Amino acid sequence: MKKYILIFVLISITSFGQNFSTKLSNAAINLTKDKVVYDPTYFVLKYPNGDVPAGKGVCTDVVIRAYRALGIDLQKEVHEDMAKNFSNYPKKWGLKRPDKNIDHRRVPNLMVFFSKFGKVKPITNDAKDYIPGDIVTWDLPKNLTHIGIVVNQKSADGKRYLISHNIGAGQVLQDCLFDWTITGHYIYQK
Repeated sequence: MKKYILIFVLISITSFGQNFSTKLSNAAINLTKDKVVYDPTYFVLKYPNGDVPAGKGVCTDVVIRAYRALGIDLQKEVHEDMAKNFSNYPKKWGLKRPDKNIDHRRVPNLMVFFSKFGKVKPITNDAKDYIPGDIVTWDLPKNLTHIGIVVNQKSADGKRYLISHNIGAGQVLQDCLFDWTITGHYIYQK
């Protein structure tokens, strides 16, 4: 937790005068400096501001940690909305009530949350429509879902912004915007 507090302070100091999207992009880039092993284990988390153990995580944890670096606790935000509007969220996991330990770590739940409280942007095949600070979700093979943050670094050919995500190799930057079927495109600022 101390590490994430330090990241928050450093980002706050270095991002004075930047807009929210730039700050989110920078936070997502900074996360790629940490060694993280892909680990989808269910963890019991403190609440609010709970996080899986340092050095572990999945794709949603990149998004959660980037927002947390900007003072936004998606664990709390998603849990509070699910507690009030549970019927609006997917029933894919057979839960009968919200679970503050895992709900924010599920892509379909984040898609519902961002659709309700953020701005839904068009899904297109034009790289220019995806800008730093955007959140993108995908369908992967075997009916898996994925999420990442568009950051302010470009692909080698300069045509696309990179994605900060964790698809199994830890928190990385990658040129993968159109590698899978895009299912959601959002901006969320609080």
